[in-house]
Amino acid sequence: MRIFHSLALAVASVLALAGSARAADLRPQSKLLLTGGVSNVEGAGGGGLASWATTTGYGAAQGVGANLHATGAKLDDYELRSWGAAAGLFDRVEVSYARQAFDTGKTGALLGIGKGFTFHQDIWGAKAVLVGDAIYDQDRLLPQIAVGVQHKNNDRDGLVAALGARSDKGTDYYLAATELLLAQSLLINGTVRSTAANQFGLLGFGGPNGGRSTQVEGSVAWLASKRLAFGAEYRSKPDNLAFARENDAVDVFAAYALNKNLSVTAAYVDLGDIATFKNQRGLYLSLQAGF
Repeated sequence: MRIFHSLALAVASVLALAGSARAADLRPQSKLLLTGGVSNVEGAGGGGLASWATTTGYGAAQGVGANLHATGAKLDDYELRSWGAAAGLFDRVEVSYARQAFDTGKTGALLGIGKGFTFHQDIWGAKAVLVGDAIYDQDRLLPQIAVGVQHKNNDRDGLVAALGARSDKGTDYYLAATELLLAQSLLINGTVRSTAANQFGLLGFGGPNGGRSTQVEGSVAWLASKRLAFGAEYRSKPDNLAFARENDAVDVFAAYALNKNLSVTAAYVDLGDIATFKNQRGLYLSLQAGF
């Protein structure tokens, strides 16, 4: 996909930056592979769909980690692309940015908005760990818990208003809990999200059927080896628009870390019905480069 070409051009500079940071001893990299998660569709550290309580990158308590990501999902009638950057600060704070493009392709003509019509959305995120350490507190019953915020700005205000959305801007708030059971090679995450976003915000926020509501996200991942993880996710979504029903999303994924600088995630994702077109399923691929 086009977006992966841009990531390839950035990989060399990211790896050079990582080497420079190590030389300056800014970044003790003591996290285990994949334990910080990958970059999800909104740019936060987690799974493909869910935001986790862990912070992105491999910087530990005295370090900083950062990454670039590029993601593409090819569905039956649409295509979703995302790219962005995130940084994890001292294993306690995360900041992120993602730019999404929702390409309607040939479906745009059938919807009356034009072939290849594309919605864009900017997402700025922040996350703070409240308690716990999923990696090192193995004897503690309490999981790692974090709070997060994601502010979303859609660039198609006139069209999303015509679809029935109340606004082209919105802010999500979430509380995530992540438990890593090293003895069982198992990671479990649960997230509660307050949101009014229609299709993650790509179709605006709120509508005739409602506004802000509480939704849930869940992830389970099995670490088959230190480099390879398999898992599944579920994410509920609001159903605010009158013209089209919105369904919950699920995926099954595999994530592979070539090293602490480069990882790839592949998934089969089901986003349900989108803008009257039913059963939007397809393949999801994400590349992440960082340190």
